Amino acid sequence: MMERLQKLIAAAGLGSRRQAEEWIAAGRVSVNGRIAALGDKADPQGDRICVNGRELPRAEEKVYLLLHKPAGYVTTLSDPQGRPIVTDLIKNCPARVFPVGRLDASTEGLLLLTNDGALAQRLAHPRHKVDKTYLVKVRGLLSDAARRRLENGVRLDDGPTLPTVVERVRTTASNTWFELVLREGRNRQVRRMCEAVGYPVVRLKRLRVGFLELGDLEVGKFRPLTRHEILRLGEL
Repeated sequence: MMERLQKLIAAAGLGSRRQAEEWIAAGRVSVNGRIAALGDKADPQGDRICVNGRELPRAEEKVYLLLHKPAGYVTTLSDPQGRPIVTDLIKNCPARVFPVGRLDASTEGLLLLTNDGALAQRLAHPRHKVDKTYLVKVRGLLSDAARRRLENGVRLDDGPTLPTVVERVRTTASNTWFELVLREGRNRQVRRMCEAVGYPVVRLKRLRVGFLELGDLEVGKFRPLTRHEILRLGEL
């Protein structure tokens, strides 16, 4: 992926972005043997970037995976209780990746894993308001008043939630299914919101993150993101 030179130089630990810009302006940075200019970009995987004649260390190849997390797995990288962890499902992955955000052990569905820390931070930060869509099954028949409370935001012990979208509501004799769209990601947020309006969650599954969909990916399986998907993620 093409990135600005000052960002690549700073990521390699040679100096700050401001220092890197000064080096570029002074003609001390080259890309594939050509003196670089401010605003130039390079691919850290394929281009030879030099600062003061010394080649920049090659960045670790970025890996982006979409996993269908099963219930019962935790999204930490280790677990003192000995529960299975999501990285057990991708042991043939050549890079050390980590989950983007978390799903609690009982929740299943779409989970991104990557070694791109900058992208992970951007997707997880509430400021960027990336939509996350969940399929929710609650005990009882969801009332109109409870639905409005979910949509308008619910006051939790760590503050009020942002407004949500509740759609595709269907009921059975004793349960309600619906899709809930969040733009933030607090700990156990969907479960706590539903409990706050009087409807305990029976089952929870994440279907989408932004434009990425779980689709028909089998439980416990993963796939690499396409180059087009990676580029779109960078625009969120």
